[in-house]
Amino acid sequence: MGFLNKTVIITGAANGIGRGIALLYAEKGANVVIADIDSAAGEQTAAGIKEQGGNAIFVLTDVRLESDIIRLMEAANQTFGHIDILINNTGISVFKSLFDLTTEDWDNIINTNLRSVFLGSREAAKYMRHNNEGGSIVNIASTRALMSEPNSEAYAASKGGIAALTHALAASLSEFGITVNAILPGWIETGDYEKLRNIDHEQHLSKRVGKPDDIARACLYLTAKENNFITGINLVVDGGMTRKMIYVD
Repeated sequence: MGFLNKTVIITGAANGIGRGIALLYAEKGANVVIADIDSAAGEQTAAGIKEQGGNAIFVLTDVRLESDIIRLMEAANQTFGHIDILINNTGISVFKSLFDLTTEDWDNIINTNLRSVFLGSREAAKYMRHNNEGGSIVNIASTRALMSEPNSEAYAASKGGIAALTHALAASLSEFGITVNAILPGWIETGDYEKLRNIDHEQHLSKRVGKPDDIARACLYLTAKENNFITGINLVVDGGMTRKMIYVD
């Protein structure tokens, strides 16, 4: 998989899964564009990559704003001359009773998680369609697009929308050689992994909770140019949790 000098934009890359994705692409020689609303953490992540000899910039971005996303793409293209890969990773959640969920809560989650994927993909594709080798877009959804627990309506709707939007984008952008896929993570621990209990790990067929690197490696797979036969899919990366029977003896 060759990512040397490829330009990769990752939204929500200052922390958590997005940061893990950014670090792995940088390790593979890509030019990394870190987009986030957290300027302190974003600048720190970019600085860490550069200290290791990589290329990275931080662009302060509120993905709810069309103007910010347009500016993000302009900054990436002006800095590195091309855009090859977009990882739409930004996501927020609010879990509260359906009867307490306000329209403001709903709109904020939908605009952050789902609308941003449409805007980011549209704007990145304007540049990618002029590349000789096209480009790749990966949208980070969730296994909550497939299953739910109580009080998750807005988050589930946003992630289910990403899954559907992914195959629609794959169809529309295929003529430009742009692949579009989604990753549906399960439990990915972004805090202190050592504090997890045995029962947390054992509920997975993999016998462990996921880590950001698990999602980052899936991104590499889906965005490698030799894997351009893969497009329009929703790849579940959850340690088998959604396939495990939960009957208790």
